Amino acid sequence: MSDSLDSLQTVGVVGAGTMGSGIAQVAAMNGYDVVLRDIEEEFVENGFETIEDSLDRFVANDDLTESEAEETLDRITGTTQLADLADADLVVEAAVEEIEIKQDIFADLDDMADPETVLATNTSTLSITTIASATDRPEKVVGIHFMNPVPIMEGVEVVVGEKTDEEVVDLAHAFSEAVGKTTWESDDKPGFVANRILMPWINEGIRAFDEGVATKEDIDRGMKLGTNVPMGPLELADHIGLDICLHASETLHEELGDRYKPAYLLKRKVEADDLGKKTGKGFYEYD
Repeated sequence: MSDSLDSLQTVGVVGAGTMGSGIAQVAAMNGYDVVLRDIEEEFVENGFETIEDSLDRFVANDDLTESEAEETLDRITGTTQLADLADADLVVEAAVEEIEIKQDIFADLDDMADPETVLATNTSTLSITTIASATDRPEKVVGIHFMNPVPIMEGVEVVVGEKTDEEVVDLAHAFSEAVGKTTWESDDKPGFVANRILMPWINEGIRAFDEGVATKEDIDRGMKLGTNVPMGPLELADHIGLDICLHASETLHEELGDRYKPAYLLKRKVEADDLGKKTGKGFYEYD
């Protein structure tokens, strides 16, 4: 395909977890055909359940009609075969945050997809340039970092690798806007804009709680009322997933030094498998 939004009809998504299913949903809601792939049928089915639950909430809130929700689901095809993404005009990878896994996926995509197909990664902290080095088309690799939860959050971070073509960057912005998002752009530096600033904020909130500065409720309330953010650091960490926060913090700590060192209590919570909303308990408890 050319690096033009007009020629983009089918979007491939690699990974049917929280982020991948969300990306598939917003693409399908905005008229794109989507091929959603994961390594096991169970994961694909879980992704569809997540999408169906999200669409049900949209319908309940009168943001979609029943028929629009059904049409959205009809546009999504699930698969366990990476080869089924061969005809996609754009592929967005949303697999786990492990550089080796992402490089393996991109090497396979590079072999399989048309040479002109743009390959995007939803990574939140890992180097676009390093991921692109696994391909013979680094100029066609770009970061399209959606925020969580994808169907609700408005922002998308477009990340420019060392060799990413300007036309590919333009396509990343245009596609993100076509699925209802507002973009900002970052160079390929550790953590980009969002997590470079967010992770120290979350970790300092956790340290303040651990050191008895205030209750978790007052820390979150103070940050919401004092800085006009919708969630405080502990509530947001639970929402993101404490394991994801820890992994991002460790990556940034390795790249940028001690100012990004993960809070001790964050490590302890992850070791106890209290990961936030997804496990029913983090800093708060959930149904």
